[in-house]
Amino acid sequence: MCSPNGPQEGAPVLLEPGALTRCRHRIHLDATYPDQLAAAPQDIGVKQRQEAAAAQREAVRIRLMDADPDAWVRIAPDEPQRAHATLEACRAGATKIWGAALPPERDTGRRGGAEILLRDAELGGYIPVIVVNHKVTDPGRGATTSGLFEWAPTIDETRKVRSHLRDQMRLAHLYRMLERHGLASPSLQGGAIGYGADCVLVHDLAEILDDYDERFADRIAVARGEAATVPSQISECRSCPWWEGCRKKLEQTRDVSLVASGARAEVLRARGVRTIDQLAAWEGEAPEEWPNNSFHDTVVNAKAWLAGVPLVRRNETVTVTRADVEVDIDMESYQEHGAYLWGTLLNVAGTSVYRPFVSWDPVPTVDEARSFAEFWTWLMAERAAAAATGKTFAAYCYSRTAEDKWLLDSARRFAGVERVPTVEEVREFIDSPQWVDIYQAVDENFVCPNGKGLKKIAPIAGFNWRDAEASGEASMSWYREAVGYDGEPDLEQRRRLLEYNEDDVIATKVLREWMSERAVDEIPHESEL
Repeated sequence: MCSPNGPQEGAPVLLEPGALTRCRHRIHLDATYPDQLAAAPQDIGVKQRQEAAAAQREAVRIRLMDADPDAWVRIAPDEPQRAHATLEACRAGATKIWGAALPPERDTGRRGGAEILLRDAELGGYIPVIVVNHKVTDPGRGATTSGLFEWAPTIDETRKVRSHLRDQMRLAHLYRMLERHGLASPSLQGGAIGYGADCVLVHDLAEILDDYDERFADRIAVARGEAATVPSQISECRSCPWWEGCRKKLEQTRDVSLVASGARAEVLRARGVRTIDQLAAWEGEAPEEWPNNSFHDTVVNAKAWLAGVPLVRRNETVTVTRADVEVDIDMESYQEHGAYLWGTLLNVAGTSVYRPFVSWDPVPTVDEARSFAEFWTWLMAERAAAAATGKTFAAYCYSRTAEDKWLLDSARRFAGVERVPTVEEVREFIDSPQWVDIYQAVDENFVCPNGKGLKKIAPIAGFNWRDAEASGEASMSWYREAVGYDGEPDLEQRRRLLEYNEDDVIATKVLREWMSERAVDEIPHESEL
């Protein structure tokens, strides 16, 4: 039976490296109540990321092993004694090992494995290499990289490091586990193969081992019940199986992290501000060490929370760009593989027409170029027609980061394809005042206590999605079924995706009109709180 103060008596507490960047209170709950954790439904977003990561690992494995099959020892995932088989392969001097598992350490509490162990031909021992489903480098210079097929670290003049603390902690964790068996390379190096799998980013583990040791000592003490923790809201809470219980406790104590999450709550607690009430009563300047975001807005958030107000006006008036011809745009993509749908809503003289430009070939696909080119040609034609008739024109999206990324990426990827714009043409459009981000307009006009996401704000304006399960993460699962990644294409899921996309562009339109027409009368000014 679980103890309220620690894990099950007699059960070894073992931590995988993911715990080193996880919420400390979650580590305590995971270790103390393992049965409840096992029974909790899995967050759909977490499940999708796990599936995508597994697919990435398998694709990399096939590519590497097909290139040099005789060099590899593969430890099968269903091998009943994977750790023993891994140590045997290392002691036999295997050059490259895939699927390595290292023996769990009951005394230290470490558990883990590496996708790849590479034998250090010069110094002896093994170098851990992990395979992840995110980018590990960006264009730039100064990163140390190696080719995929032969370990040869050199300074890369075309890439810079995209820092991921979780990757660093995992590699340090694996180094300590290899070190225990005398199998760690003296080079103190590790590697990460990221999305795109075009190189290995080389990490200098000497720079991070001290931080790792400190973090691991803290996290294992928490897991063993030797260090106390309390709940506090952070970004991880959105996908945490324990969040509902933590949220109730935080609401009971009116904890300040409900309106100032993460590092901001820590700054406030250091100043003696532990409750929302205390924050709402703050007078004077912001703390010097205040991290990110407006401190003024944080105080207004606290006042709004106490008043039960979902939105607060910054100014006496609410302003948003309007035009004679208005086009709302929402793009749907699947992971980093491609943008398969550009949804549009044309609004002229009170009439709205939804038009999707879509490819149902699984991305990445050349057909994506066709749908993108059709979307761009149509949009520019509407823009030109408005100009030719003396009408003003504006195209709208909500939080332009994703749309900008895929507009530019699509122009680069499909350069030279008929009707695909150049990067310069895309930049001219997105840098013009005719490309309007309603997310930015919301931020300029309102303080948003519950967040600025479209699904948080649009219902305040009176809009609700037809599908109760509609979300960006849910749409990823729908897309897999719609295009037949795992079986026959599901036409019902295609309809569902189009409806979801249509609702997104309608929501942007409704929100924009509400801001112009009613928001000033319905939303209190911050001075009224």
